[in-house]
Amino acid sequence: MKRVHIIISGYVQGVCFRYFTKVKARNLGLKGFVRNIPNGNVEVIAEGNEKELDELVEFCRKGPVLSCVANLKVEYEEFKGEFNDFTVKF
Repeated sequence: MKRVHIIISGYVQGVCFRYFTKVKARNLGLKGFVRNIPNGNVEVIAEGNEKELDELVEFCRKGPVLSCVANLKVEYEEFKGEFNDFTVKF
């Protein structure tokens, strides 16, 4: 089990990026959250098996149809087990 911290920049707010990320993460069985951050980026923290985390990272590289991802910052970290589900934070 691992943890990934992703920062997505570009045209990623106001295009349902959080909703589609939540759906993808839940389908992959991951736990964590996604949220908009004040600088216009989207932040994702997810925990689970490395293969599924890699799939989530690839999803975030492209994003949903209306988004335009300019950059992705990805950091893998130690698993902490602090989440019960994958949610959207406001």
